[in-house]
Amino acid sequence: MNIISEISRWAIPFLLFFIPLFAFWRKVPVYETFVEGAEDGFKTAVKIIPYLVGILVSIRVFVDSGALELLIKWFKPLFALLGFNPELLNILPLAIMRPLSGSGALGVATQLIHQYGPDSFIGRLASTLQGSTDTTFFVLSIYFGSVGIKKYGYALKVGLLADFTGLIASIWIVSKLFGGE
Repeated sequence: MNIISEISRWAIPFLLFFIPLFAFWRKVPVYETFVEGAEDGFKTAVKIIPYLVGILVSIRVFVDSGALELLIKWFKPLFALLGFNPELLNILPLAIMRPLSGSGALGVATQLIHQYGPDSFIGRLASTLQGSTDTTFFVLSIYFGSVGIKKYGYALKVGLLADFTGLIASIWIVSKLFGGE
């Protein structure tokens, strides 16, 4: 275990030293290349600001309008019909928020873990769901928008399918490993 600890401690400093040294050895103008990359990064950051503002405003409207709560209310009869544990309804805000916003989902997950405890079924499920799904709408709006991709219907469908699969897999895995309470 000490070896892994030492490797992890020195990995980043080694890379920060080794990569520029290797580039210098290969006759790459290290500083000029760095400045060029930083300039491109700044241009990209400025380019994605409208998309970032758009997705953040949309998420705030979705939550503040009560649409999130309404969506959860609609899912309650479906969960009862399918015979799911009613406790699983507590995870729905996280499952709905995760494809929209990483920080919003992290806030919901933190609230669930604080309310139910980190070792509870809901706490473990929230943690597993956070690691098993992605911020699909955020990725599409920011990354696709920054490079000018306008047709992303297939990517949206696959992303949402992956999120749904992550939700089902999280429920199944946590239920099998820790038992549904």
